[in-house]
Amino acid sequence: MAQVTGNGQQRGEVVVIGGAVCGLSVAMLLAKDGWRVRVLERDPAPPPSDPDGCWESWDRRGVGQFRLLHSYLPRWRQEVEAELPEVAAAMDDAGALRTNSIASAPEQLTGGPRPDDGRFELLTARRPVMESVLSRVASAMPGVTIERGAAVTGLLVADRPALPGVPHVIGVATDDGRRLAADLVVDAGGRRSPLPRWLAEVGARPPAEEREDSGFRYYSRHFRSPDGSVPPMFGPPLVPHDSVSLATLPTDNGTWGLAIVTSMADDALRPLRRPDVWARTVGKYPLAAHWLEGEPISDVDVFSRIEDRHRRYWVDGAPVATGVVAVGDAWACTNPSVGRGVSIGLVHAIALRDVLRAVPVDDAVGLARRWDEATLETVEPLFRDTLSFDRHRLAEIDAQIAGVPYETDDPAWHRQEALRRGAALDPDLLRGYAAVRCLLDRPCEVWSQPGIAAKAAAIGDPPPAPGPSREELLAIVAA
Repeated sequence: MAQVTGNGQQRGEVVVIGGAVCGLSVAMLLAKDGWRVRVLERDPAPPPSDPDGCWESWDRRGVGQFRLLHSYLPRWRQEVEAELPEVAAAMDDAGALRTNSIASAPEQLTGGPRPDDGRFELLTARRPVMESVLSRVASAMPGVTIERGAAVTGLLVADRPALPGVPHVIGVATDDGRRLAADLVVDAGGRRSPLPRWLAEVGARPPAEEREDSGFRYYSRHFRSPDGSVPPMFGPPLVPHDSVSLATLPTDNGTWGLAIVTSMADDALRPLRRPDVWARTVGKYPLAAHWLEGEPISDVDVFSRIEDRHRRYWVDGAPVATGVVAVGDAWACTNPSVGRGVSIGLVHAIALRDVLRAVPVDDAVGLARRWDEATLETVEPLFRDTLSFDRHRLAEIDAQIAGVPYETDDPAWHRQEALRRGAALDPDLLRGYAAVRCLLDRPCEVWSQPGIAAKAAAIGDPPPAPGPSREELLAIVAA
């Protein structure tokens, strides 16, 4: 199946399982390198051609969070403009929003513009609009074939694997009876990926898996403005309050999303699923109340039971299987409130492209080893940072519900909180906090910059963001 391209690189057939954001990104990156890529998406409906149609009528049952709030961070915009500029151009044409949290902030906060402030620009849209753009660009790209309504039911394996007892995947079986051969199978099936089950069916050992409920619940709603504008930001997109967080995200074509993030154990806040209770509650938070001034274009969407899950397919010094790799949420996924999943998925997809440039696909064991190493180097630290933040914030919420201070001896959490508190008081801390939030820098990288630790220590403990106390919140919800 393999072929030799004009520049001497050997390429062949790739099957990508899943035609959502990560799967389409993988397909485009590999097709640009000469691979012939077949994307198999189990949901049958193609995306409508206009943004309103994508939002109102596109049925994507395979993506549970399809109409929830999504954030496409400056890191995503940065990587797309470098690697897939045609996607960025198509996003602009579809009405995606470009905005810069540092450039739009008051000068008394930023200390004035700096040469590298452009890195904080984001390019964002509602998830259905974003995915429709990716699908349209990928469909027009030579070497990419997208099949919708094509569900994978299992894996095909070679009679003689590269390692005894380690299955070598050579393709997939589909629900319509086809057996599709491939030089590499890429699992981009998202949070619900059944890859471990498929591997078990062909005799593979299980991957090393970490799994737990993230513990968060989201009450979210989307709005549209009558004039195409979006509300001004009076703080970061995710603001912690007493026992809840509020997320405010501008999107495309004069639309935006707003969510109240709670603990899944907080049954007293279940009435937030009612639009009147939800709006009454948001209206009591001064930094977010003006985001209600638009036309609702959704009900209150409730989303919970979200897994934090991580799978490693290299166990005890050997691959679980060869010929197959997991990318993005199929590899690891976290609570989506910090909006990192899509950006981490794109970084992971680029890493796969780079590994395939360095290791021949017929070196099955070498490819599996290098893919594990690349995953540990590029996206594993981002996953661990995100998971740590999630665990601490949930524990803090639970402490606030109980009416006790949250205490931890983890220095990473204290440094993160010092950056957040100082962001409104010092231009360097503001940019450091924004760089972490935007996935441009890791916390350890920001903290190692000269002067950051001293400035954070000098800030002290400023007052929390304005909003109801826990007792007041319960009274608002119960009114």
